[in-house]
Amino acid sequence: MSTSHSPIDLSDPVDVQDHTLGPAHAPVTLVEYGDFECPYCRHAEPAVKMLLQRFAGELRFAFRHYPMEEFHHHALLAAEAAECAGAQGRFWPMHDLLLDDPAHLQRKHLLAHAERLELDMPRFSTALDDHLYLQRVREHIDGAKRSHVRATPSFFVNGRVQDVSFGLQALRDAVEASLRGR
Repeated sequence: MSTSHSPIDLSDPVDVQDHTLGPAHAPVTLVEYGDFECPYCRHAEPAVKMLLQRFAGELRFAFRHYPMEEFHHHALLAAEAAECAGAQGRFWPMHDLLLDDPAHLQRKHLLAHAERLELDMPRFSTALDDHLYLQRVREHIDGAKRSHVRATPSFFVNGRVQDVSFGLQALRDAVEASLRGR
């Protein structure tokens, strides 16, 4: 049986390979396709954290990479660095550092972030130099394209695209509506 997706559906459901916050059994799943060099992603981060606090136990959040390489020349390597940190169980701390300081995403800064997080540096730098997680980042990019993502940040609430072009309050409203509709 084939499954078709409308242009407003998330093509790839959240699975165990995704980096998530919140309970796996949460009734609402929020997915963000983001870019660590994107100023809008940086500005959206406090709203996402607020939602996770406000809807603790009811919301699961997944971050997926969509580096806009044509505009953000360091975003792809930053995404790889986040995955390298994730391999050591430190995806979210690296995620936060990268979004906190998007002007410093060159390799030397990524290594400094890894040192700050007390990662295994030979393992981290080898994985980064060998582009060990590039394929995983490319899989996120492909999933974003199948989901018709064109910009960052792009959000999906329970698999449906959520337009935040008029503000992030729409994201909170969509989460609340999903909780009411369950």
